[in-house]
Amino acid sequence: MNQATFRPRPRRPASGPRFLDKEQPAGSDTWLQPWVQLKFFSYHPTIYPAMIRSVSPQAKSGDIVNIYDKEGQIFGRGLYNPNARVPLRVFYHGAEEAGDEYLAELLNRAIDLRLNILRLPEQTDAFRVIHSDGDTLSGLIVDKYGDVLSVEVHSHGVYSRLPGFLEILHSRLGTKRQVVHVDERIARMEGIKPKRAAEAPPRAVRIRENGVKFEVDFEEGHKTGFFCDQRENRLRLSRLVKDCRVLDLCCYTGGFAIAAAANEKAKEVTGVDLDEKAIAQAKRNANLNQVRVNWVHCDAFSYARQMQGNKEQWDVIILDPPKFVVSREEFRDGQRKYEDLNQLGISLLRPGGLLVTCSCSGLVSAADFEEFTIRAAHRQARRLQFLDRTEAGPDHPVMSNCPESRYLKVLWARVF
Repeated sequence: MNQATFRPRPRRPASGPRFLDKEQPAGSDTWLQPWVQLKFFSYHPTIYPAMIRSVSPQAKSGDIVNIYDKEGQIFGRGLYNPNARVPLRVFYHGAEEAGDEYLAELLNRAIDLRLNILRLPEQTDAFRVIHSDGDTLSGLIVDKYGDVLSVEVHSHGVYSRLPGFLEILHSRLGTKRQVVHVDERIARMEGIKPKRAAEAPPRAVRIRENGVKFEVDFEEGHKTGFFCDQRENRLRLSRLVKDCRVLDLCCYTGGFAIAAAANEKAKEVTGVDLDEKAIAQAKRNANLNQVRVNWVHCDAFSYARQMQGNKEQWDVIILDPPKFVVSREEFRDGQRKYEDLNQLGISLLRPGGLLVTCSCSGLVSAADFEEFTIRAAHRQARRLQFLDRTEAGPDHPVMSNCPESRYLKVLWARVF
């Protein structure tokens, strides 16, 4: 066959992101460069493609852009990336100039909350320092673990400014090392090319929380390595388990189980998790605190069904599973998992026992989760006496223009 048959077609020049209007808006020649114009009025920090009308040719990935509303009035400032799933992350609403100095101000404001208002170092050396949209720094999550910062980045604009951010964070927090994580899928979408660190990042670090010690494993741990969001809930549980038989299903690295066992509070504690590495870490954490916990490497559903058959019962049961609802398409399947797990847990509680059940699925509302739990109880012909509904600690703040970031829901109820 003639080789000419395979000549490639000439490529058309790039025409810009497909969500943009082809014509530049009237009067935009006087706008501050680079700029983005919105189709709809919104104070939400994350702006999706369908909400953007037009972008100046000068706007490049990672740029701070001037945001104009649909009427052509200056509206705010944000970080832009035309190829990202979230092309615009807004960090300022208003007419004043807001650039890199303002981003540094946001960092310091977040640090001030943890150090000077919440005074977290007085009770722990592990807490969330930057909570993405909750601190008006969309695309950045930073946890402090001892002298280490554990960083998650979801934005090209954030990643390009990370060295400057880390300099401020280390200076204010007294930390010395960092572990930076960028999910491979997000790196591809955002166009982030992670750089190899000059020094090997730490593998693990030891922390303290309300008198309890934990080891945080950055290589094997989930997310930033540890779940600081349950700190206040772990402390509260520890005050309610005196002389109780406690079961921690989906125990991960033993946070609730060890808090219950520390200082000889609970009579007996069992922790169950399917993740073999998490159970190994939980055992090391128990040894750090010289507490005895019965660790079981098993699927929580299978273990609970086996205990049903054995007629076992506990005084306190904690259900803290991984995220069961990751997308809207998975909502029904996740609902079924939440109801099944709660039904199993409730069946193992003695009358008057305490249920502490959690959901970290942001797509599940507090009302939804309470409904799932009630349905699970009623299917067992049991009734719930709700004592409280809690969430993540105050180092995980929620902004009024992004209420859906209130992801963690914890129900406290006696079961009759």
